[in-house]
Amino acid sequence: MASEYVYFFSKENTDGKKELKNILGGKGANLAEMSSLGLPIPPGFTITTEVCDIFYKNNKSYPDNIKKEVLENLEKLEKLMGKKLGDDKDPLLVSVRSGAAVSMPGMMDTVLNLGLNDKSVEGLAQLSDSRRFAFDSYRRFIQMFGNVVIGIDHGKFEMILDKEKESKGISSDLDLKTEDLKQIVIKYKELVRKETGQDFPQDPIEQLWGSINAVFGSWHNPRANKYRELNDIVGLIGTAVNIQSMVFGNLGETSGTGVAFSRNPSNGENEYYGEYLMNAQGEDVVAGIRTPFPVSELEKDNPGIYKQLIDFKDILEDHYKDMQDMEFTIQNGELYLLQTRNGKRTGLAAIKIAVDMVEEGHLTKKEAIMRVSPNQLDQLLHPSIDPAENYTSIAKGLPASPGAAIGKIVFTAAKAEEMSKKGEKVILVRKETSPEDIGGMDAAEGILTSTGGMTSHAAVVARGMGKCCVAGCGELVIKGDNTCEISGKSFSEFDMITLNGTTGEVIEGELKLTTQEISGDFEKFMEWVDEERPINVRTNADTPKDSEIAIKFGAEGIGLTRTEHMFFEGDRINSVREMILADDKAGRVKALKKLLPMQMEDFTGIFKVMNGFPVTIRLLDPPLHEFLPQSDKDLKELAEIIKVDFKKLKEKTESLHEFNPMLGHRGCRLAITYPEIAEMQAEAIIRSALNVKKDGIKVLPEIMIPLTGTEKEFVFLKEVILKKSEEIFAETGESIEFKIGTMIEIPRACLVADKIAEQADFFSFGTNDLTQMAFGYSRDDAGVFLPEYVEAGILPKDPFQVLDQEGVGQLMKIGIDKGRSVKPELKIGICGEHGGEPSSVEFCFNAGMNYVSCSPFRVPIARLALAQAKIRKDRS
Repeated sequence: MASEYVYFFSKENTDGKKELKNILGGKGANLAEMSSLGLPIPPGFTITTEVCDIFYKNNKSYPDNIKKEVLENLEKLEKLMGKKLGDDKDPLLVSVRSGAAVSMPGMMDTVLNLGLNDKSVEGLAQLSDSRRFAFDSYRRFIQMFGNVVIGIDHGKFEMILDKEKESKGISSDLDLKTEDLKQIVIKYKELVRKETGQDFPQDPIEQLWGSINAVFGSWHNPRANKYRELNDIVGLIGTAVNIQSMVFGNLGETSGTGVAFSRNPSNGENEYYGEYLMNAQGEDVVAGIRTPFPVSELEKDNPGIYKQLIDFKDILEDHYKDMQDMEFTIQNGELYLLQTRNGKRTGLAAIKIAVDMVEEGHLTKKEAIMRVSPNQLDQLLHPSIDPAENYTSIAKGLPASPGAAIGKIVFTAAKAEEMSKKGEKVILVRKETSPEDIGGMDAAEGILTSTGGMTSHAAVVARGMGKCCVAGCGELVIKGDNTCEISGKSFSEFDMITLNGTTGEVIEGELKLTTQEISGDFEKFMEWVDEERPINVRTNADTPKDSEIAIKFGAEGIGLTRTEHMFFEGDRINSVREMILADDKAGRVKALKKLLPMQMEDFTGIFKVMNGFPVTIRLLDPPLHEFLPQSDKDLKELAEIIKVDFKKLKEKTESLHEFNPMLGHRGCRLAITYPEIAEMQAEAIIRSALNVKKDGIKVLPEIMIPLTGTEKEFVFLKEVILKKSEEIFAETGESIEFKIGTMIEIPRACLVADKIAEQADFFSFGTNDLTQMAFGYSRDDAGVFLPEYVEAGILPKDPFQVLDQEGVGQLMKIGIDKGRSVKPELKIGICGEHGGEPSSVEFCFNAGMNYVSCSPFRVPIARLALAQAKIRKDRS
């Protein structure tokens, strides 16, 4: 029976199981589960996440019984192993590791070889018959404990190690002799005394509690907090702590360690994939200290061990019904598994694994849909190098995370974040990344390292982020003066390079990138998604080209075409300016006639692409001053082009100035003041629709009036549009069905939606403006303080990125309920940026909308988010 806060695991006696991962953490729950399956797991015990929660709530103090429970379970472990922690003749050594309910690889702290001291190291040497192994383990322990628990900079230990190797004329840690390692141990202990004023702790229980404190303390270290923020990990109460008996991969050439995946985490192929090193401990593989070998080579070197690994990965994948990420150690020819977890994977791999597992009979289609996160689809739409590009790579490393990236070289995570905030694209170039680099890795377009393998920190984190990464590029040498050499050629900070993470190539300069086609497994997966998806997904598109892209990604119409974007193209802007500067209606109408064929051309192209799908076209929305230049220099150039007096032009520009233009003369207000603008746009929509209809193309136009706040605003412009359409129908003898609706983007419109719905054919929530007006935040200025609000916990997310369901969402629900109270079949959608954000999309479905609309590249994300929302709702 488990203690209140401590759970034991071994093949003989296991308290936990995989279903308890919220309290045991993923690692602890899986260690218990694997022990129950009879797999070779070094025994140990887990301190629950509840203790971490109490630890922080009670000013970093523990519950009363915890020390007693830990000692009882330690005694149980000692009895099972026939050893005693820190014993000078037969020492038990343990690892102390973190493990939250959601995997956070490398973000929290670990201590290995705990229990070693000046006496037990001699006992370990005698037992193992290898003094070199014993002192290598001791120097590793002092270095790790000194850094993680005591807080001494890791680099100070590395400096001692490097100097010792340099003095011996060697480059590899493996070439250090026993006496060399003993000297390093002495110097490490001297460093600890110098830094702390105290000797390195010799009491193993003191070592144990220092390490437990450090692991719990790492729950809120900057890199862990940043990782949870980047991956939207919320609701966890803390990390568990796993104390596990050590097995050693550094005992000699019959020992080793490795990390392996049951399937390829980069492309999803059903192949055993990973890396290993002989005569090494786990950190040697993941930290990039030595370049490891592909695990496939183990089949030649040790076929018996390799077959066991294959058998174990099959057992675990069949048990967990997912691709597994496993750590293993070989100690004197005997294999042990140290952990398993559902493996991090790229978007490409996630799709393939999900599809393959359905076809192999492991998963249902619904289960497969839930295995792929909407944001993983985004990775598939990331750029690759244009096939038309002819290039020669200057170096090649390991293809650690697929895709392509271009950017300026930076050498630190801080510089990457700084440059990214300025809008610069950067490539983070490092010897190897560490968990502290998480912010810079997120800011960079891609990552390039000189050491490390396919399971190094850089590789694993980049794949999880969907970042392009080339690791272990041996031709890369980083200098100390913000320069590096790649294959002997010098590069400075801010020089431009291109990475091909799919092939591992490094290319000098900037290449053209392109996006991937949807096909194969992706297409099949999305077909399953659409079988579950409950409502439509449209796109926000202003050009035929954008419309074509969206159709390829599965869009079922256009939810927002912004007509003002068309006005900025080429010479059109001058016709718009001529209209703005006209002295009377006749002058405006004359200028608008020039714009009419241009608008018709745009609408015709979009209607043709959207054959049979609805197209929602928003009438002119922004204030007129946005179409005029502001500087005297630009105004003088414009005056010459359109033959207008400069002084008159300047006066007109100044007269259009508004103190708060987002709340000023724009949207429906502009069209009510100048109805001839709405007339021209309505005419362009109707005439182009009629022309396309003649070609046998089905057209479903929807005219959307922006910024409506009262039903009378809507009625005024509806009558303008209807009158113009009737004139065209009478003139041509042809007609076409179309809808007139409105954007709901003013809080008042939500509150009087029943009155507006009496006249409107559809609603579309413009959540960008609705968020702005509900919060009273200027979306153009709020970026100054919103990050601080999120960091301080005042807001959970930036409300312009993730829909504020508590406030803005309630306004939307009021609008939906009121609108449908008078028109039950009223079509309602969303066309703000939130239409492609997964949690916002789920809200829209649950609120009863008919469709969401988003940018073309987010259409697949919205499709998947909706399918998952329905599956979750059906299960609840």
